[in-house]
Amino acid sequence: MKWPNFRLPLFDLAGTAIQPPPANGGDLLRSKIPLLKSPASKSTGADESDERTIALDGRRVDYKLVRRRGRRGVGLKVNGTGMTVSASLTTPIGAIEDMIGKNEQWVLRKLGEWSHRKITPQRWETGATIFYMGEPLTLMIDAGYTRVHVDQAGPHLFVRIKAALGDADAIAEQSEVAVINWIKRQALPYLAQRAFFFAKLHNLTPPRVFISSANNRWGSCNSRREIRFSWRLMKARPALIDYVVCHELSHLRQMNHSAAFWQEVERMCPDYAALKSELDQNDHRFRAF
Repeated sequence: MKWPNFRLPLFDLAGTAIQPPPANGGDLLRSKIPLLKSPASKSTGADESDERTIALDGRRVDYKLVRRRGRRGVGLKVNGTGMTVSASLTTPIGAIEDMIGKNEQWVLRKLGEWSHRKITPQRWETGATIFYMGEPLTLMIDAGYTRVHVDQAGPHLFVRIKAALGDADAIAEQSEVAVINWIKRQALPYLAQRAFFFAKLHNLTPPRVFISSANNRWGSCNSRREIRFSWRLMKARPALIDYVVCHELSHLRQMNHSAAFWQEVERMCPDYAALKSELDQNDHRFRAF
């Protein structure tokens, strides 16, 4: 997600690095693939996505191709959902797959690393588990109520919904909506308070804090001193949340990912390297919904 007057950093808090190591010393996110325009093609200005398959080292690899207007070059990302390839609306498919092929070993290695970190779909039924603030909560779902209500009591999350008893699909759908809304309500005051705390501690003017539904990054910061945190961050334990808060606050002084930026992160969060690694390794556990 891009905000006006702000260039998003190349590092993605959501998981594995968003760019493979350059094969020729260049930046793969700004690779010199020519952006050819066809007279017959017309851009609608909207993003386009397509599920495709490529053979790498004799192995079938499925990937999602996302085309965006204004995109330059080709970007590769591998995480718990598989491989996503980003390109402009006009980049030829041959050039895109040539870039994938040139980074075959990186792609296969990352797919192997993520093979044991697949995102398991969330079950929305009594007895299922969700994570909140790093702790497992057991869902206790009751249907047939006149109003929706969610309440935590110890290790249980009680969810009351309007769906009719026995309507499994409606129960699952309404339970998911109810739980997500409950998490969002907890997220804004908690994350705003943590941002305020660390900002004042490190002599920063507290930023404006917003909650987003981003599923590919934990947070973002723009030049208007606005920080957005994904509500999914509330599934992580408090120390990991604080690392992300410090990471985004550091952008208020360094709107990049330079060495100076990481020094600022370390100043705010001395254990950031271990916390970042833990978040990366457990990322998939927080993305089931």
